Amino acid sequence: MAQASRRDRTAISREDFDAVVFDLDGVITRTAEVHFLAWKRMFDDYLSEWARREGRKQEPFGSQDYQHHVDGKPRYEGVKAFLASRGIELPYGTPEDGPDKETVCGLGNRKNEIFRQLLREGGVRVFEHAVDLVRRLRDKGFGVAVVTSSKNCKDVLEAAGIEDLFDVRVDGLVAARDGLAGKPAPDTFVAAAERLGSRPERVAVFEDAESGVEAGHRGHFRLVVGVDRVGHGPELARSGADVVLTDLAEVEVRA
Repeated sequence: MAQASRRDRTAISREDFDAVVFDLDGVITRTAEVHFLAWKRMFDDYLSEWARREGRKQEPFGSQDYQHHVDGKPRYEGVKAFLASRGIELPYGTPEDGPDKETVCGLGNRKNEIFRQLLREGGVRVFEHAVDLVRRLRDKGFGVAVVTSSKNCKDVLEAAGIEDLFDVRVDGLVAARDGLAGKPAPDTFVAAAERLGSRPERVAVFEDAESGVEAGHRGHFRLVVGVDRVGHGPELARSGADVVLTDLAEVEVRA
């Protein structure tokens, strides 16, 4: 079979698709930069404490750490993955752990406190072309969902003024309630497709995280679009993206 042209691969038509699923941070909203700052502040503080205690230097948390170990994953899984990359092992703890507790959950909760503080101080900006794409899809009758591992999804959408933009929301709270595995497992994307009354082979996924792209690929979605905001297009392609875009204005919506 001849490969579809790039134009066809960046077009969403009613003939081939029923619905579209979007990641939130880094695709719709510019909260990825806020998440990165929160992760960096939390991890850099912890690594400094750890280095003083253990007498072994640790490099600060960087953008590559964020992309490879944290971005797109449930918060506690991100903590665990990054610490493992630095050879640090902590007790997992419980989600009720306070932010001062030295456990995976405690560090995750510490990061969330920092994130919410930054959110209150700076608000939320959106990617205008992404919001425009969602509106164009809605106008043509496509179902649209937002899927994120964040448990702050509702707050972020409200802060950005787009809380009514999506038909379905599958976030970290829904995943915990329904026992859905986080990305790179495809469970949350599949759940969103089902809630939109469709199935993966009729749904497109837009993701900026390598773990999210892998989830779309593993879920056998008809189209997985990697959204490259930070120059990691090759990594998105290797993770399973069918096409990589830097600007969602390139996407055509066909009735």
